[in-house]
Amino acid sequence: MGSGKRASSRDPAISGLREKHQEDLEKLTLTSQPLKTFRFFVAAVFLYVRRSTSYLLANGGWLLLFGSILVAFSALAVTVDGPHVKHLEELSEYARFGLWWIFLGVASSIGLGSGLHTFVLYLGPHIALFTIKAMTCGRVDLKSAIYDTIQLKRSPLWLDKPCDEFGSPVFSSGVPLSSILPQVQIEAMLWGLGTALGELPPYFISRAASLSGGKMEELETCSGEDSGFIAKRVNQVKGWLLSHSQYLNFFTILILASVPNPLFDLAGIMCGQFEKPFWEFFLATLIGKAIIKTHIQTVFIICVCNNQLLDWLENELIYILSFVPGFASALPGLTAKLRLMKEKYLVASPPVTSDINVKKWDLSFATAWNGVVWLMLLNFFGQIVTATAQRYLKQQQEEELDALTKKSSPVSKKSN
Repeated sequence: MGSGKRASSRDPAISGLREKHQEDLEKLTLTSQPLKTFRFFVAAVFLYVRRSTSYLLANGGWLLLFGSILVAFSALAVTVDGPHVKHLEELSEYARFGLWWIFLGVASSIGLGSGLHTFVLYLGPHIALFTIKAMTCGRVDLKSAIYDTIQLKRSPLWLDKPCDEFGSPVFSSGVPLSSILPQVQIEAMLWGLGTALGELPPYFISRAASLSGGKMEELETCSGEDSGFIAKRVNQVKGWLLSHSQYLNFFTILILASVPNPLFDLAGIMCGQFEKPFWEFFLATLIGKAIIKTHIQTVFIICVCNNQLLDWLENELIYILSFVPGFASALPGLTAKLRLMKEKYLVASPPVTSDINVKKWDLSFATAWNGVVWLMLLNFFGQIVTATAQRYLKQQQEEELDALTKKSSPVSKKSN
């Protein structure tokens, strides 16, 4: 009798402990508990490094041997002078170029929708600046090498060079899209490759949860009730995707990956939860993001920056208005006025000289832009620290609940 009461009293204790655990998870943020959050983050990183090292020592003997030989050979090649040093420096530039753009792609797509928007911060401005420079100089052979792009703490060499150093213009009436696209295509596709790689963690985590009989929280919260208008619509889309999961195949994943889609993380989670083959998911994601979506975004920016899209819209509008009665006779004058206005506003106005002494602020667009980038980087790092610390705390809470459940199970058996 007493043991039955004891067993029944443990169930409310477990439910109360779960509520307390949920409150602790919600409070564990850098803003509310910075020291505790950072301490859990360091502990989680240390645990991951220790487990990875133990796994490599136990199962990766050949990998460690090959890595050690490669590191020793690289160090020897760098320290010894010779004609090979120039080639190694060139190779390191290519490696830095590739890793930089792949890293930006990973940072853009990782984090279940909370990633760093590196297309807006880096790739988009790079394509726009190159297009404007090519239009200004009338040629596309501006780069000194393929890796002459925007990188960490380094701007491209062609950005500040005057057009006279590149030679006379090759294109007189505008640089065509087909000539600009190959010049920025490699970095764009590398960025797309990074975005495809950044979609793999949700897939693997969900697949591991499915194999262990669990379910990810993102799928469990799809049926939750939210009061916000946007949250309701997002949950409706999530519910629709879950209800049509039987149609989740290679072509469906390809279509979802080929367009800007903030819910693609959910598609990756669903593919892992329903144990879709890895290569089917990854190849569809790679083709969609690194080839189709990347080229759509790149072509759009090039068309906008070299006025091809504006010219096409102008021509189509004039063509349509020519069929409207009364507009045909007024179109020549209207077209001339539109072109005059476009030339007036596209050409930069000359600087106005003044004798008035004005206090100069040491503030430029580059400084402000770098400040915005650093703020976004700090926010991104804070999200990573918080998520890692919460995951570490949740693992400890699950271990505590398992221990309490095991203690209560023998008591309940005795009472029966």
